[in-house]
Amino acid sequence: MPTLAAPHVSYHPSWLAAAAEFGGTRMDGAGADGWLLADLKEAATFRRFVDTLAKDALPESPRQSGHVPCTYLWMVDGGTLLGSLAIRHGLNEYLLNEGGHIGYSVRPSARRRGHAAAALAAALPIARDLGITRALLTCDEDNAGSRATIERNGGVYEDSRNGKRRYWIAAG
Repeated sequence: MPTLAAPHVSYHPSWLAAAAEFGGTRMDGAGADGWLLADLKEAATFRRFVDTLAKDALPESPRQSGHVPCTYLWMVDGGTLLGSLAIRHGLNEYLLNEGGHIGYSVRPSARRRGHAAAALAAALPIARDLGITRALLTCDEDNAGSRATIERNGGVYEDSRNGKRRYWIAAG
């Protein structure tokens, strides 16, 4: 049964296989922006990547301008990485309009099996523990799968902005 797990170096081969399935497109919720896939193949670089993801949850950690503290989790089944999920601890203007509190992606070979919906359900109590009482989630207007995932978890549609549907979900 798939679960949410803290990023760990033991998932290195599976993370690389999942990243390859995305074919160079962005892995939402992975925290990999700014990291080159070629570099992440190196064990030492991947270890730094995992350490950076863990530290990003700490308010005092240095981060890029405009970024908020974020808890990264991986959807895993045994030793297989199925996807990634990010819980952003607060909202800046961009996140309020387009990004939301929680972002996620499922590797293409694991889609359409309910993994995103289950991961989102498991993430909501974690968001609540982080002080988020209502979580904002967004998806592209044409992403029927993500829209269904959000609605299945109680998402209430508010509006659309810049091609993104915005939903609020009670956390916890």
